[in-house]
Amino acid sequence: MPDTAHSAKTEAGGGKRTLTARIEPFDSFWEAPDDIESGYSKFFQFYRYNYLRHVPADRDARILAISCGPGYFVNLLSREGYRNVLGIDSFPEKIEYASRKGLNCQTANAFEFLEQSPEPFDCIFCEQELNHLTKEEILEFLALVRRKLSPGGTLICHALNGANPITGAEALAQNFDHYNTFTEYTLRQVLEYSGFGEIRVIPLNLYVFWKNPLNYVLIAASGLFTLFFRACFIMYGKKNRLFTKKIGAVCRRQPA
Repeated sequence: MPDTAHSAKTEAGGGKRTLTARIEPFDSFWEAPDDIESGYSKFFQFYRYNYLRHVPADRDARILAISCGPGYFVNLLSREGYRNVLGIDSFPEKIEYASRKGLNCQTANAFEFLEQSPEPFDCIFCEQELNHLTKEEILEFLALVRRKLSPGGTLICHALNGANPITGAEALAQNFDHYNTFTEYTLRQVLEYSGFGEIRVIPLNLYVFWKNPLNYVLIAASGLFTLFFRACFIMYGKKNRLFTKKIGAVCRRQPA
């Protein structure tokens, strides 16, 4: 029986780290649709709306996309004029797809890559949810990320929102490799503990496909649900404000 008490072990003689998640490991992207090609347009819109404004404006900034899959986020940044972007993913077949698109992506495991990378990055973006790491692994991962960011560098990450009364519990139970959920408070808490500052926890909007009129209805319904949930939480003495299915965080490396 494998020992999972220590989150990121080294396999005997191989030098490769073994994370707890085995079915859907953290350092590979699992949200791509069955039609991988269609994901380039869908995720382009999702990433552009939710994340692009938080990426450094300098088009020469060194940016790393962890768990890049077929390169959806790398594709967005390349199309937006960024010239120094690298994506990594642990599954070679996903990198092969990105390479056929001419995207700068390579096969690598997240922890080993961060440990061995010689130069710092100005921005690190995690395409996989932090929920695919155990709590111990999250702390280790965030420490590695902090060391590999340039002073004042930006980390962008996201997680499943445990505060959503409809999807929060199901999000934890529906995937064998989901080990936790976050709220606005706990995501900020772990980032502060790990040496990050200027932390902004943001809602991630799923309804960004403006050509589809149904999305406007869903946005309105989501707004009404948010008002109702917030009123209920206030009634129980809670201060939660974000109830989207997923929440993101943007923060900066602070001085040691």
